[in-house]
Parts: sequence; C-alpha cells; structure tokens
Amino acid sequence: MKLVMIGGGGFRTPLVYSALLRDHAPGRVTEVALVDVDADRLRTMARILADQATGVTDAPTVSVHTDVEAALPGADFVFSAIRVAGMEGRATDERIGQSHGVIGQETVGFGGISYALRTLPIVMELARTIRRLAPDAWVINFTNPAGVVTEAMSTVLGDRVIGICDSPIGLARRALGTLGIQHGPDVELEYAGLNHLGWLTALRVDGVDRLPEVLAEPARIESFEEGRLFGAEWVQALGALPNEYLHYYAYRRDVLQADQYAPHTRARYLVEQQDRFWADAAHSAQPFHTWQECRHDRESTYMATNRDSVGMGERDLEDMTSGGYEDVALSLMRGIAYDQPARLILNVPNRGTLAGLDDDAVVEVPCTVDASGAHPIAGARVPDFGLGTVTAVKYVERQTIEAALHGSRAAALRALAHHPLVDSVRIARALLDDATSSFPHLSYLS
Repeated sequence: MKLVMIGGGGFRTPLVYSALLRDHAPGRVTEVALVDVDADRLRTMARILADQATGVTDAPTVSVHTDVEAALPGADFVFSAIRVAGMEGRATDERIGQSHGVIGQETVGFGGISYALRTLPIVMELARTIRRLAPDAWVINFTNPAGVVTEAMSTVLGDRVIGICDSPIGLARRALGTLGIQHGPDVELEYAGLNHLGWLTALRVDGVDRLPEVLAEPARIESFEEGRLFGAEWVQALGALPNEYLHYYAYRRDVLQADQYAPHTRARYLVEQQDRFWADAAHSAQPFHTWQECRHDRESTYMATNRDSVGMGERDLEDMTSGGYEDVALSLMRGIAYDQPARLILNVPNRGTLAGLDDDAVVEVPCTVDASGAHPIAGARVPDFGLGTVTAVKYVERQTIEAALHGSRAAALRALAHHPLVDSVRIARALLDDATSSFPHLSYLS
C-alpha cells in the first residue's frame, strides 16, 4: 500500500512511521510519500526516518515532495496533518486570546476557531485535489481542530474522510491501568461527544462495566492525569470521565489565570523548542535520538498551565504514554484495506447516533471499521449535563465552516460570540478584528 502524508515534515511523523515499522503483515504499507511546503524540514525528516529504520530490512520506502500533485497518484491512504501559519500562528492565537481575557488554546474557543478559519480553505482545496488525483484513496484526518476539518472535508469526500484523535483512547488506557487491565479486544468503550469535547461513560471488560470501580475510589481517580486535573469530587459528581480538554471549560478562570501568570505561552515555548530541534536534527549523527529527546520534553510539559491551575506539578511517566493515535491509524487502514473488523473511537458523520444532532454532523464516537469504512455504533449517549455544551459547540463548528466556505465575516462572528469560552459579543468582535489583521490567510472574510 502507498501512504501519502500531507504535512509529512511535522514533528509527529516518526510516531506514524514507528507503527509502520512494527507492521510486517501481508498488505502492509510499503511506500510513504511525505509532502510539506518546507523542503528543509522534509529533508531532515527523511534523515530521522532513515535513522529510525536502521536494522529494519523491510522498512517502507520514503520519498519527499513539496508538490502534493506529484505525490498523490496511486495513493491508497492519505493522512492530512497540516498546520497553516505554523507554530507562530498558534502563538499569535494565544497572544490575541490572552489580550482579551479569553483562553487561546489551539483547538478550543477562540484559538480553535481562528485555527479553523485559516485552515479550512486549504484543506478544502486539498480535498478537491485528492478527489481528482486519488479518487479511491481514503483520507485520515489528523489536522486540528479535527472534528471541524473532517466535517468540512466530508462535503467533498463524503465518508472517505475519517478523523482520528488519541485523547479518548489515552483516557481509557489510563483508567483501565488503575485496574491493572490493558486495552485489548475484550474491552469495549462507551464514549460520546465531539472532538476534544466528550466523556467516557463505560469500560466494558468481557461484558462487565468496570468504570464504577474506578469512580468508587477517590485515590484511584486521582492516580491518573485526568482524575487529578478535574479532582475526584467533580469526577464522582459527573459519574463519567471527561476528556482532558474539558478542563478548559470546567476550570476556565483557573486556566486563564495560570496562562496569564506563566512566563510564556505554550506555543511560544514550542516555537523556541522546535527551532532548536530542527537545527540540531539537521546536523545530528543520530537524528532519531534527537527527536526522541525533544519528544520527551514536549510530552512532559503538555498542558502545563492546566496542571499548574490545580496544583498538579510534573506529569507522571505513565501519563506521558500516548493514546497511540498511530496505532489507531494503522488499525483503521488495515480494517478498511483488508476488511479486518476493528472497534475504534473516530470522528465520523453522526448518522442518527447522538440525539439532537443531524446525520451529517461529525461526532466522536465508537465505530466499527470494515472494508466499507467506519460506522458509528448505535447507543452512544452524551451525558445529560453535556448536551447543552455539545449542541452549542456544534453550532459554533457549523458557523465556522460556513464562514470559511462562503467568506462570511458574519458567520465567523456568530461562531466566536456563541462559543461557551467567549462570553461577550464585543470581545468576539475584537478577537475577530485582531485575527483578521494578524493573519493574511483571513483576508477572504467580508
């Protein structure tokens, strides 16, 4: 199989390649085409992957391209993982958000909307190019905000675009770990919501829900990251485990204060760290080792201000284990290409799964995967306390898409003003004005 990675010069590419290197089964990916606008990073990433593949005799071949049209023909799968305006764009979103007293995180609230508005025109053109040059390819979307981008691309690609995120499976693995259980085929998860806005409501092991055991003991709840973030009392009050990104909603004032007192924003820290990394990796004799060291530092500082806002301190080693989005992607590819059934939490059209949302609304729910694609499993349910937030944020997502597809400033303003993390029309207008003056990418809004 041929895999094309759009944004292949991105930092997380070696995670995907690691999953491909572990896969030796018939029909595996044998060709990887990396596509990126930054030729220097592409060359460095190719060196990293070559170093990573040392000793693997059947490693997939890697080619690099700055022209997506040269890479797409013959693709079986396309990964979309782009960052329009780069890490500097994320830093700008955070600065604008803080200047108006709102959280600027890149996937929720103002930051997510700004990121989507400059990303959607690019991914829509990409979707049309894929449909023209690789019409039989399946597209797996990693580009954030994942739910919004997947829903927009589906207007061109239909059900052949599927969004993935590692937050839900990471949450489930950490919760199962408190019971000494590893995630496997005997485990079924009940999870529902939108991307970065969902709740784990059951952990079924051999048909028995083990989540009540986790929720029964405060010490067990606070033995893993999400439990410490939200606190045992609140988790027990909810009766469900919230996705870590819901911390921005539940502790908005605390996170904003921690952000304002922090010596630098998350993105500014990453800008400086990534600049050092790319310079070092370009000349390193062991570039994959250089990447591993940088990744450890990146993971150890993940959501640092959120942890500071509740006095958590440093991350535990166990919490830094990723949700395994690269393994989710591999399972998804094999399920589709070789009709190997799998059960995965994915971003797909609702198709009547969640009450209150129409069929085309992209939701994040458990799905079965087979040769015909991903199919949401009936019965997923958002807890009653989350219905209002899900409905409001889906409206915001839809207005963001309308703004991007039709160049509507009014729709962009509606999206910002109605988001739960933006509490003022005046502030929404000021945020939009600052974003449009800061990003030439938004000149299409009128």
